Amino acid sequence: METQALEFGVGVIRFSNEEVKTNMKGVLRKISKEASSEGLKYFHFTSLLQKEGWLESAYVGVDANGLIQYLSTETPQHGIAVESVAGFALPGFQNAHSHAFQYAMAGLAENHPAGVDDDFWTWREAMYQCALSLDPDQAQAVAAMLYAEMVRVGYTHLAEFHYLHHDKEGKPYSQLAEMGLRMAEAAKQAGIKITLIPVFYQKGGFGLEPQSRQRRFISNTVDEYFNLLDSSAEAIKDYANAQLGFSVHSLRAVDLNDVKTTYQQGPKNLPFHIHVAEQKKEIVDCLAHCNKRPMQWLLDNLDVNERFNLVHSTHLDDDELTRLAKSGASVVLCPSTEGNLGDGIFRMKEFVKLGGKWCIGTDSHIGLNPLEEFRMIDYRQRLVTNHRNTFEGDAAAYLVNAEIESGRRAMGVASNNHFEIGQPFDAVVYQSGSHLVANTSSKNRLATLLYTADTSRIAGTIINGKWVVKDQHHQNGHAIKTAFAKAMRGIKNR
Repeated sequence: METQALEFGVGVIRFSNEEVKTNMKGVLRKISKEASSEGLKYFHFTSLLQKEGWLESAYVGVDANGLIQYLSTETPQHGIAVESVAGFALPGFQNAHSHAFQYAMAGLAENHPAGVDDDFWTWREAMYQCALSLDPDQAQAVAAMLYAEMVRVGYTHLAEFHYLHHDKEGKPYSQLAEMGLRMAEAAKQAGIKITLIPVFYQKGGFGLEPQSRQRRFISNTVDEYFNLLDSSAEAIKDYANAQLGFSVHSLRAVDLNDVKTTYQQGPKNLPFHIHVAEQKKEIVDCLAHCNKRPMQWLLDNLDVNERFNLVHSTHLDDDELTRLAKSGASVVLCPSTEGNLGDGIFRMKEFVKLGGKWCIGTDSHIGLNPLEEFRMIDYRQRLVTNHRNTFEGDAAAYLVNAEIESGRRAMGVASNNHFEIGQPFDAVVYQSGSHLVANTSSKNRLATLLYTADTSRIAGTIINGKWVVKDQHHQNGHAIKTAFAKAMRGIKNR
């Protein structure tokens, strides 16, 4: 057999008569392999970001399933379909904490009457009203619009922390996971990957029965929650880009013994998510209920490890911060929401120096741009410490590398590098011709993007090897916007 050669632009493989007669299976395998190689779709980027730095003039070849089969700075020998992209390819970002329905109220809780203390707890009442207003069609339309916007700004995978389970009267749907199924369908419409996290929500506060305004959230027992979790797994099994996590909403929302039972008897191979220590009142109430702070109780009572994703973790003492960093768990920071709600500031600089893991989410979706979330994480530490070096060395590289690693783990996805052979090609692409980066060295390129760019600099977002958003246009944008407008007219809250 001779190696493949190009003749008149066509790939040719030559075999001897003897090979054809005696080794037909081998001949067919070779033909199949070469045909598969030639069938790849290739992208040629100005540069592509890996953990160790930039690959200049990078080629990526993807198969029909969107999996990377070629990754190199060398021109592919048999590359026939090559799309040249004047852009810098970064790994698609992970949004590790989303309450999709809350997008319907983004910007509606900013009227603060004189003489009234407005805080998280008053905002929560407005959130309850929003939660009670959406039917399944409307919830799906809102989620699809939100998810499409996530793709537009560079997210390629989200974790939906989902507790809007029941109908408006608080009765379970005949399909227990009806609302979770709608989240998966919304993600499919938007072209984004989803980790659906059905949430166990049982109480109205530490030792308190649930309020009527929480009726759509409630599972009364651990068994009821596990039934919901099983139904959710069944509901999304045919969605290629959907997977499952599990969760307890918070220590205040579930009996403490049931928190332990849920984690200990729950799935052993799924990521576990929980809100913890978001508000000072939560700390005070937890101390009164069990004589321990929320994070202290978790660390003392559960085997907190790399499967844990602890949302907010705002108010920690020295011992909690140190133990949390050593546990391998990830903190899920939601800077725009935490700022909007007045939660407080996580002790990020100290946590990072202790080796702590973290990722980002957009929670209530008052803000969506991942670059802004990164900047807020850094800048609020600078404001608190009066120093600029929140992170040692290349701050931009640290922020992106840390978020991608922990963010993927929060989704239930394992990886070694940003882009790998055999893994899906998910990327956000920034324009290489933008004036600042076009005149910046590769050494300073990522920092220039992260600290100066806005979403107008995005050329598009690729998921599973295909453009989902390109030049600010979503592939299903018209249908998604039309359904969203109809839903908002029905909700009548804006």
